[in-house]
Amino acid sequence: MSLDARCPASAATLPGPRQEIHPLTVERPLGLGEKLYNIGALRKLLLLAILAALWEGYASHLNNPLLFPTFSATLEALRDGIVSGALPLRAAFTLKVLLVGYSLGILLATVLTAVAIGSRLGNDLLETLTAMFNPLPAIALLPLALLWFGLGNGSLIFVLVHSVLWPVALCTHAGFKSVSPTLRMVGRNYGLSGPRYVAQILIPAAFPCILSGLKNGWAFAWRTLIAAELVFGVSSGSGGLGWFIYENKNQLEIPTVFAGLLTVILIGLAVENLIFRTIEARTVRRWGMHA
Repeated sequence: MSLDARCPASAATLPGPRQEIHPLTVERPLGLGEKLYNIGALRKLLLLAILAALWEGYASHLNNPLLFPTFSATLEALRDGIVSGALPLRAAFTLKVLLVGYSLGILLATVLTAVAIGSRLGNDLLETLTAMFNPLPAIALLPLALLWFGLGNGSLIFVLVHSVLWPVALCTHAGFKSVSPTLRMVGRNYGLSGPRYVAQILIPAAFPCILSGLKNGWAFAWRTLIAAELVFGVSSGSGGLGWFIYENKNQLEIPTVFAGLLTVILIGLAVENLIFRTIEARTVRRWGMHA
Protein backbone atom coordinates (compact mmCIF):
# COMPACT_ATOMS: atom_id res chain seq x y z
CA MET A 1 0.00 0.00 0.00
CA SER A 2 1.34 3.40 -0.90
CA LEU A 3 2.07 6.12 1.59
CA ASP A 4 -0.64 8.36 0.13
CA ALA A 5 -3.26 5.62 0.51
CA ARG A 6 -2.34 4.99 4.17
CA CYS A 7 -2.08 8.66 5.11
CA PRO A 8 -4.26 10.71 2.81
CA ALA A 9 -3.23 13.97 4.49
CA SER A 10 0.50 13.28 4.29
CA ALA A 11 0.84 14.54 0.74
CA ALA A 12 -0.76 17.80 1.71
CA THR A 13 1.55 18.29 4.66
CA LEU A 14 4.76 17.61 2.78
CA PRO A 15 6.71 20.81 2.14
CA GLY A 16 6.65 21.96 -1.47
CA PRO A 17 9.54 23.42 -3.43
CA ARG A 18 11.00 26.53 -1.86
CA GLN A 19 9.94 29.71 -3.55
CA GLU A 20 12.34 32.61 -3.72
CA ILE A 21 10.80 35.91 -2.73
CA HIS A 22 12.42 38.83 -4.53
CA PRO A 23 11.99 42.25 -3.04
CA LEU A 24 10.32 44.77 -5.27
CA THR A 25 12.68 47.30 -6.79
CA VAL A 26 11.26 50.77 -6.75
CA GLU A 27 13.06 53.24 -8.98
CA ARG A 28 13.70 56.56 -7.33
CA PRO A 29 12.90 59.54 -9.54
CA LEU A 30 15.96 61.52 -10.52
CA GLY A 31 16.43 64.90 -8.98
CA LEU A 32 16.95 68.06 -10.98
CA GLY A 33 20.71 68.01 -10.40
CA GLU A 34 21.01 64.41 -11.61
CA LYS A 35 18.93 65.14 -14.70
CA LEU A 36 21.14 68.09 -15.58
CA TYR A 37 24.29 66.06 -14.93
CA ASN A 38 23.12 63.38 -17.40
CA ILE A 39 23.14 65.95 -20.22
CA GLY A 40 26.53 65.71 -21.89
CA ALA A 41 26.44 69.22 -23.35
CA LEU A 42 25.91 70.76 -19.91
CA ARG A 43 28.80 68.76 -18.45
CA LYS A 44 31.09 70.03 -21.19
CA LEU A 45 29.92 73.60 -20.67
CA LEU A 46 30.68 73.21 -16.98
CA LEU A 47 34.20 72.04 -17.77
CA LEU A 48 34.71 74.97 -20.15
CA ALA A 49 33.49 77.38 -17.47
CA ILE A 50 35.96 75.89 -14.97
CA LEU A 51 38.82 76.25 -17.48
CA ALA A 52 37.80 79.85 -18.18
CA ALA A 53 37.75 80.61 -14.45
CA LEU A 54 41.22 79.08 -14.03
CA TRP A 55 42.46 81.12 -17.00
CA GLU A 56 41.06 84.32 -15.50
CA GLY A 57 42.48 83.59 -12.06
CA TYR A 58 45.96 82.71 -13.27
CA ALA A 59 46.18 85.70 -15.63
CA SER A 60 44.99 88.07 -12.90
CA HIS A 61 47.58 86.65 -10.52
CA LEU A 62 50.33 86.94 -13.13
CA ASN A 63 49.26 90.51 -13.97
CA ASN A 64 51.26 90.70 -17.22
CA PRO A 65 49.02 91.24 -20.29
CA LEU A 66 52.00 91.00 -22.64
CA LEU A 67 52.61 87.41 -21.57
CA PHE A 68 49.17 86.09 -20.65
CA PRO A 69 46.06 88.28 -20.93
CA THR A 70 42.96 87.58 -18.88
CA PHE A 71 40.00 85.66 -20.27
CA SER A 72 37.81 88.76 -20.04
CA ALA A 73 40.37 90.79 -22.05
CA THR A 74 40.50 88.02 -24.65
CA LEU A 75 36.70 88.00 -24.94
CA GLU A 76 36.73 91.77 -25.36
CA ALA A 77 39.31 91.49 -28.15
CA LEU A 78 37.24 88.70 -29.72
CA ARG A 79 34.16 90.92 -29.67
CA ASP A 80 36.08 93.83 -31.21
CA GLY A 81 37.44 91.55 -33.95
CA ILE A 82 33.96 90.29 -34.79
CA VAL A 83 32.39 93.75 -34.76
CA SER A 84 35.11 95.17 -36.98
CA GLY A 85 34.72 92.27 -39.40
CA ALA A 86 38.40 91.33 -39.32
CA LEU A 87 37.96 87.95 -37.62
CA PRO A 88 34.98 86.75 -39.74
CA LEU A 89 36.82 87.77 -42.93
CA ARG A 90 40.02 85.95 -41.97
CA ALA A 91 38.10 82.89 -40.75
CA ALA A 92 36.12 82.73 -44.01
CA PHE A 93 39.36 82.91 -46.02
CA THR A 94 40.89 80.08 -43.99
CA LEU A 95 37.81 77.86 -44.17
CA LYS A 96 37.50 78.35 -47.94
CA VAL A 97 41.07 77.18 -48.52
CA LEU A 98 40.58 74.34 -46.04
CA LEU A 99 37.47 73.01 -47.78
CA VAL A 100 39.24 72.93 -51.16
CA GLY A 101 42.29 71.10 -49.82
CA TYR A 102 40.21 68.76 -47.65
CA SER A 103 37.92 67.81 -50.54
CA LEU A 104 40.83 67.15 -52.89
CA GLY A 105 42.58 65.06 -50.25
CA ILE A 106 39.47 62.91 -49.71
CA LEU A 107 39.04 62.49 -53.48
CA LEU A 108 42.63 61.31 -53.95
CA ALA A 109 42.35 59.03 -50.91
CA THR A 110 39.22 57.47 -52.43
CA VAL A 111 41.00 56.78 -55.72
CA LEU A 112 44.07 55.36 -54.01
CA THR A 113 41.99 53.12 -51.75
CA ALA A 114 39.92 51.88 -54.69
CA VAL A 115 43.12 50.86 -56.46
CA ALA A 116 44.37 49.17 -53.27
CA ILE A 117 41.27 46.99 -52.80
CA GLY A 118 41.22 46.10 -56.48
CA SER A 119 44.56 44.28 -56.70
CA ARG A 120 47.48 43.08 -54.65
CA LEU A 121 49.80 45.44 -56.46
CA GLY A 122 47.54 48.35 -55.56
CA ASN A 123 47.51 47.19 -51.95
CA ASP A 124 51.30 47.08 -51.90
CA LEU A 125 51.42 50.54 -53.48
CA LEU A 126 49.15 52.07 -50.82
CA GLU A 127 51.01 50.44 -47.95
CA THR A 128 54.36 51.62 -49.33
CA LEU A 129 53.22 55.18 -49.96
CA THR A 130 51.56 55.56 -46.54
CA ALA A 131 54.64 54.17 -44.82
CA MET A 132 56.76 56.74 -46.67
CA PHE A 133 54.63 59.88 -46.53
CA ASN A 134 52.26 59.55 -43.59
CA PRO A 135 55.03 60.22 -41.01
CA LEU A 136 56.27 63.21 -43.04
CA PRO A 137 54.96 66.49 -41.51
CA ALA A 138 53.11 68.55 -44.07
CA ILE A 139 54.73 71.74 -42.82
CA ALA A 140 58.09 70.30 -43.92
CA LEU A 141 56.86 70.46 -47.52
CA LEU A 142 56.38 74.23 -47.42
CA PRO A 143 59.75 75.00 -49.10
CA LEU A 144 58.90 72.65 -51.97
CA ALA A 145 55.40 74.11 -52.21
CA LEU A 146 56.91 77.58 -52.55
CA LEU A 147 59.20 76.41 -55.35
CA TRP A 148 56.53 74.50 -57.25
CA PHE A 149 53.43 76.66 -56.79
CA GLY A 150 54.73 80.02 -55.60
CA LEU A 151 52.98 82.24 -53.08
CA GLY A 152 49.23 81.87 -52.82
CA ASN A 153 46.51 79.32 -52.34
CA GLY A 154 48.12 76.68 -54.54
CA SER A 155 50.90 76.07 -52.03
CA LEU A 156 48.43 76.00 -49.14
CA ILE A 157 46.23 73.49 -50.91
CA PHE A 158 49.25 71.30 -51.69
CA VAL A 159 50.21 70.93 -48.04
CA LEU A 160 46.55 70.42 -47.08
CA VAL A 161 46.16 67.56 -49.55
CA HIS A 162 49.25 65.91 -48.07
CA SER A 163 47.79 66.31 -44.56
CA VAL A 164 44.45 64.74 -45.50
CA LEU A 165 45.37 62.10 -48.08
CA TRP A 166 47.40 59.63 -46.02
CA PRO A 167 45.36 59.36 -42.78
CA VAL A 168 42.09 59.08 -44.70
CA ALA A 169 43.47 56.47 -47.12
CA LEU A 170 45.11 54.49 -44.31
CA CYS A 171 42.00 54.35 -42.11
CA THR A 172 39.69 53.60 -45.04
CA HIS A 173 41.89 50.77 -46.26
CA ALA A 174 42.18 49.35 -42.75
CA GLY A 175 38.40 49.50 -42.40
CA PHE A 176 37.88 47.62 -45.67
CA LYS A 177 40.36 44.94 -44.64
CA SER A 178 38.56 44.46 -41.30
CA VAL A 179 35.21 43.62 -42.91
CA SER A 180 34.34 40.05 -41.92
CA PRO A 181 34.48 37.28 -44.55
CA THR A 182 30.91 36.32 -43.66
CA LEU A 183 29.63 39.77 -44.59
CA ARG A 184 31.65 39.70 -47.77
CA MET A 185 30.13 36.32 -48.65
CA VAL A 186 26.63 37.68 -48.04
CA GLY A 187 27.27 40.45 -50.53
CA ARG A 188 28.61 38.00 -53.11
CA ASN A 189 25.60 35.71 -52.61
CA TYR A 190 23.29 38.62 -53.37
CA GLY A 191 25.13 39.12 -56.63
CA LEU A 192 26.81 42.37 -55.63
CA SER A 193 30.04 43.30 -57.35
CA GLY A 194 32.05 46.34 -58.32
CA PRO A 195 30.77 49.72 -57.13
CA ARG A 196 27.52 48.22 -55.72
CA TYR A 197 29.51 45.78 -53.59
CA VAL A 198 31.69 48.59 -52.26
CA ALA A 199 28.77 50.97 -51.64
CA GLN A 200 26.40 48.47 -50.01
CA ILE A 201 28.79 46.14 -48.17
CA LEU A 202 32.27 47.54 -47.65
CA ILE A 203 31.53 51.20 -46.91
CA PRO A 204 28.75 50.63 -44.31
CA ALA A 205 30.80 47.93 -42.57
CA ALA A 206 33.99 49.99 -42.58
CA PHE A 207 32.35 53.36 -41.88
CA PRO A 208 33.57 53.68 -38.26
CA CYS A 209 37.16 53.50 -39.52
CA ILE A 210 36.36 55.82 -42.42
CA LEU A 211 34.85 58.36 -40.04
CA SER A 212 37.93 58.17 -37.82
CA GLY A 213 40.10 58.83 -40.86
CA LEU A 214 37.99 61.85 -41.80
CA LYS A 215 38.34 63.23 -38.28
CA ASN A 216 42.10 62.71 -38.28
CA GLY A 217 42.40 64.28 -41.73
CA TRP A 218 40.41 67.30 -40.60
CA ALA A 219 42.53 67.76 -37.47
CA PHE A 220 45.81 67.45 -39.41
CA ALA A 221 44.60 69.83 -42.13
CA TRP A 222 43.37 72.44 -39.64
CA ARG A 223 46.65 72.51 -37.73
CA THR A 224 48.71 72.52 -40.91
CA LEU A 225 46.75 75.36 -42.47
CA ILE A 226 47.08 77.66 -39.45
CA ALA A 227 50.83 76.99 -39.29
CA ALA A 228 51.23 77.43 -43.05
CA GLU A 229 49.33 80.71 -43.02
CA LEU A 230 51.81 82.07 -40.53
CA VAL A 231 54.59 81.49 -43.06
CA PHE A 232 52.62 82.55 -46.12
CA GLY A 233 51.27 85.57 -44.29
CA VAL A 234 54.80 86.73 -43.56
CA SER A 235 55.74 86.12 -47.21
CA SER A 236 52.79 87.64 -49.05
CA GLY A 237 51.15 89.90 -46.48
CA SER A 238 47.76 88.23 -46.78
CA GLY A 239 46.04 85.21 -45.38
CA GLY A 240 43.54 83.96 -42.86
CA LEU A 241 43.58 83.32 -39.16
CA GLY A 242 47.26 82.41 -39.10
CA TRP A 243 48.23 85.75 -40.59
CA PHE A 244 45.80 87.52 -38.22
CA ILE A 245 47.61 85.95 -35.26
CA TYR A 246 51.07 86.76 -36.60
CA GLU A 247 50.19 90.33 -37.50
CA ASN A 248 48.81 91.14 -34.05
CA LYS A 249 51.80 89.47 -32.40
CA ASN A 250 54.10 91.89 -34.23
CA GLN A 251 51.98 94.77 -32.97
CA LEU A 252 52.07 93.39 -29.40
CA GLU A 253 48.28 93.09 -29.36
CA ILE A 254 48.48 89.97 -27.23
CA PRO A 255 44.77 89.85 -26.24
CA THR A 256 43.94 89.93 -29.96
CA VAL A 257 46.45 87.13 -30.55
CA PHE A 258 44.65 85.06 -27.92
CA ALA A 259 41.33 86.00 -29.54
CA GLY A 260 42.61 84.54 -32.82
CA LEU A 261 43.74 81.38 -31.05
CA LEU A 262 40.35 81.16 -29.32
CA THR A 263 38.65 81.47 -32.70
CA VAL A 264 40.71 78.53 -33.99
CA ILE A 265 39.62 76.49 -30.96
CA LEU A 266 35.96 77.45 -31.31
CA ILE A 267 35.88 76.51 -34.99
CA GLY A 268 37.48 73.15 -34.14
CA LEU A 269 34.88 72.51 -31.42
CA ALA A 270 32.06 73.47 -33.77
CA VAL A 271 33.23 71.14 -36.54
CA GLU A 272 33.71 68.25 -34.10
CA ASN A 273 30.38 68.63 -32.27
CA LEU A 274 28.09 69.92 -35.01
CA ILE A 275 29.35 68.06 -38.08
CA PHE A 276 31.20 64.89 -37.10
CA ARG A 277 28.97 64.11 -34.09
CA THR A 278 25.88 64.53 -36.28
CA ILE A 279 27.29 62.20 -38.92
CA GLU A 280 28.22 59.68 -36.22
CA ALA A 281 24.77 59.83 -34.62
CA ARG A 282 22.98 59.29 -37.94
CA THR A 283 25.21 56.47 -39.13
CA VAL A 284 27.48 54.64 -36.70
CA ARG A 285 25.33 54.92 -33.58
CA ARG A 286 22.09 54.27 -35.44
CA TRP A 287 23.60 51.13 -36.96
CA GLY A 288 24.68 49.89 -33.51
CA MET A 289 28.37 50.20 -34.33
CA HIS A 290 31.21 51.87 -32.47
CA ALA A 291 33.65 54.37 -33.97
